[in-house]
Amino acid sequence: MGVAKIFITSFITFFFYSFVSFATIQFTKLTDQLQSPWSLTSLGKDRYVITEKSGKFILFDKVNNRKTNIEHNLNILEDGQGGLMDVLYHDNYLYVSYSKNRGGGTSSTSAARAVFNEQKLIFNNLFQAEPPIASGYHFGSRLVIQDTYLFISAGERAGNSIGQDPKAHPGSIIRIHLDGSIPQDNPKFTSQPTWLPELYQIGVRNVQGMALSPFDNEVYMTNHGARGGDWFGKVYYAGNYGWDTLYWGGTKYSGLTGGPQWLPGFDKPITYYVPSIAPSACLIYQGQEFPEWNGHALIGSLREQSLRKLIFKDNALISEEIIFEKKIGRIRDVKLDESGKILLLTDQGMLWSLSRQK
Repeated sequence: MGVAKIFITSFITFFFYSFVSFATIQFTKLTDQLQSPWSLTSLGKDRYVITEKSGKFILFDKVNNRKTNIEHNLNILEDGQGGLMDVLYHDNYLYVSYSKNRGGGTSSTSAARAVFNEQKLIFNNLFQAEPPIASGYHFGSRLVIQDTYLFISAGERAGNSIGQDPKAHPGSIIRIHLDGSIPQDNPKFTSQPTWLPELYQIGVRNVQGMALSPFDNEVYMTNHGARGGDWFGKVYYAGNYGWDTLYWGGTKYSGLTGGPQWLPGFDKPITYYVPSIAPSACLIYQGQEFPEWNGHALIGSLREQSLRKLIFKDNALISEEIIFEKKIGRIRDVKLDESGKILLLTDQGMLWSLSRQK
């Protein structure tokens, strides 16, 4: 495979300075032989595990440009937006999210972990959303590890008001321990006795990006609205983002007006997107490749086919820019390698590395 490079000149906004500098950005295509990839995680030493929605785990060696399949024991139902989704390597375990086949055409957003093995992965299930639902929409399904906790985004599966039901998992952020046990300081045991014990926050629709900030140890996420009303915001303990009481500035697919953008008593995002950009993965950048971006959020977009950079403080947006758009396709995942280069996984089956042109 030849190395494809795209050079893009963009304005870089500095948080602590009033001037704008020019930077030349280089894209390097690492592979274009993937089928509907969804996520990747670094094993170190230029090796990655990539998930494909159909249910394949691919071990990718960047140095040798070699891909090998890893067998596994997951019972996946690929249906619409569902399939094998997020993947996260941590302390010799591989954590994954997927749409678990519950029989009769139903499935659940689920999470599992396996001791990492290059030949076969034997997963034990940690969580499955209840109730199972016959829908191919809105699985959410991002994972974040914060200390001893595993956060899981569970989409509302096009169930709308189920996001306000504390007796159901869809439309929420889940928090469990890394072994699947339930934290005894979750909201049910403190301030929300009617909630299911795994619930950490309710009222989300379809969280397709979630990331831990290395600067404040908080979890941030991107969420899809309906026709508009996408947003970027923080995960809040015992919080409620309001779906589908709120429409966050968007409207129903029928064109009819939905709920208000925001009401007192609900959590407020850092920023909204109207019209929709269909945000995907996000991360809070930390690295030496683009040191002036440290602490800034990077958000991929499916509809815009863009990468956005946000500067924010607390719950306020300071500035935002589009780094590039319509250059490499629909961005599905955004991760970092060990050197601080940005890895971009696209629906078009490609993995790109974003670096600074020397």
